[in-house]
Amino acid sequence: MNNDAVWVRGVTGMQLHHTTDLQDASRFLGNAVMALRAAHVRTGDARYSSLASQLKSMAAETRVLENQARERMHGLHSEDPEMFTRCREGEEPWPDEIQAGFIPRHTCRDQCLYHDHDVLDAIMQCTCGQPPCRACAIGGAPA
Repeated sequence: MNNDAVWVRGVTGMQLHHTTDLQDASRFLGNAVMALRAAHVRTGDARYSSLASQLKSMAAETRVLENQARERMHGLHSEDPEMFTRCREGEEPWPDEIQAGFIPRHTCRDQCLYHDHDVLDAIMQCTCGQPPCRACAIGGAPA
């Protein structure tokens, strides 16, 4: 297994499950298939059509992997909603992802809907009293 560092898309307020990465891969492969088909239509070159067929198969395989990962995520939500919440909040890693070296999600830049964005209905979701960012304490401040 290759553990090279990769760019991980973060969303303020939650830790994304790897289904998001697989979803991106499916979308990108689908776009590549369409582009190759368009090149084939414009040029008539069968190499483009052949490559599009290969990528179409890869996109289908990626969707299968995405659905399997999504089922595991939904299973966790059903079986242990508290752990699901901790994983989503970035307090601990998702059970089906690499555990070694996990650092909690940076919360230092999170904003409160009620106080920072004046969403009056969010008063019960105020996050201002949360403890300091554990990720900064463990791994240093984000860049």
